[in-house]
Amino acid sequence: MGLDVTGLTQGGLGPPVVAALAALVVAVAGGLATVTDAWYRSLRVPDWKPPDWAFGPIWTVILALTAGAAVIAWNADDSFAARVVLVWAYAINGVLNIAWSVLFFRLRRPDWALTEVAFLWLSIAVLVLVTGRAAPAAGAMNLPYLLWVGIAACLNLRIVRLNPSLRGA
Repeated sequence: MGLDVTGLTQGGLGPPVVAALAALVVAVAGGLATVTDAWYRSLRVPDWKPPDWAFGPIWTVILALTAGAAVIAWNADDSFAARVVLVWAYAINGVLNIAWSVLFFRLRRPDWALTEVAFLWLSIAVLVLVTGRAAPAAGAMNLPYLLWVGIAACLNLRIVRLNPSLRGA
């Protein structure tokens, strides 16, 4: 079963619209999965954790850069094979991005989220490579995402270590 990437831009939906809609879906799904309730507020966190209000603006910039990188890469390489790889790389990354929030916040399993964030980070590295192959600037546009998820992984690790009762809960 193949993925028909030509349908992504038919019917008047160009790459910028498709990328923006995909980024919006990831943002909304991740936001809905993120619940900063009493459980979250009871977690011991490191002193260097960014304030909660900073996460929304940071993710907005990252998702805008990532969507822009996808559009640049799409337009830079019009081969069918390159576009299939691009779509799959972004689709897998989007699922992994949302999954982290579900694991951490909804399932309250920072330990599982810690394992998952490694796959998320690797998927971003793939985005850097795939988009960078088509257009080096597009690859560079995903570097803030890679850096931010690296910071998030360190934060996730510290939360797991500071809250040992959460492991295997």
